[in-house]
Amino acid sequence: MILITGGAGFIGSHIADILIQNNYKVIIADNLSTGKKDNINNKAIFYNIDIKNYNDLENIFNNNKIEYIIHLAAQVSVPNSIRNPINDANENIIATLNIIELSKKYNIKKIIASSSAAVYGIPKKLPIDELHTTIPISYYGLSKLTMEKYLILSNLNYIICRFSNVYGPRQTPHGEAGVVSIFMDNAINNKDLNIFGDGKQTRDFIYVEDIAKIFLFFIEKNISNEILNISTNNSININELANTIISISKSNIKINYLEKRDGDIDDSILDNKKLLNLININFTTIDEGLKKLLKTLI
Repeated sequence: MILITGGAGFIGSHIADILIQNNYKVIIADNLSTGKKDNINNKAIFYNIDIKNYNDLENIFNNNKIEYIIHLAAQVSVPNSIRNPINDANENIIATLNIIELSKKYNIKKIIASSSAAVYGIPKKLPIDELHTTIPISYYGLSKLTMEKYLILSNLNYIICRFSNVYGPRQTPHGEAGVVSIFMDNAINNKDLNIFGDGKQTRDFIYVEDIAKIFLFFIEKNISNEILNISTNNSININELANTIISISKSNIKINYLEKRDGDIDDSILDNKKLLNLININFTTIDEGLKKLLKTLI
């Protein structure tokens, strides 16, 4: 039995789907602050709880024989972490400590936890491998790095997944969402695209269904105590991304350039050699992924 925290969210719901397709029993813990009930697979057991509440979380452990935890519930916005660092720490550190303590108490076999490229800070070299220095420049990156350190010191079996920029169906275009979902939503609604900075900044995008396949592999294989970049090792700049989305959506909109935001780095591409030494996967290209995403929105 597998517990997915944040399983009603964008990434978690796709992971739940692939696990259920492969006959795993899945429990989802989500407070629906950003996740949606519509995302939840009807074969999953759902608990509408906030995992910062230790007693509510322990109730799930008491009532189910959990073997693995996929820990995705988090505050994921760099700007929000700067505006409200206390909330960011509560969501990303305190909640993780609850997961760790209960995992020790109930003898969980393995925790697979989501981290972020934000832990690296400003790259000293590209692509960034897992041995790159970790000097975050945002509270979000700091809270994710702290979460990692607690997990490493816990003596539990773990896999820490440092995601590049994940995109795909079910990603909300509202609030501080991923740039792909915002651009795609604007394009199909004929709204101009806003780029913070000059648009030359690069990002490494990975399609959410590829993430789900990787997590299934992590559950099925005897891999533990690893920190892994989860990425395609391919980058695209934001101008190219914007123009590709305008092109495939056949939109007649323009691009506006706004002031660069605090906490955003210029270039990010993650080296995935370590991951590819463990798993054989054909990644969805950015063009393929954007076209797939567009089909789900129109």
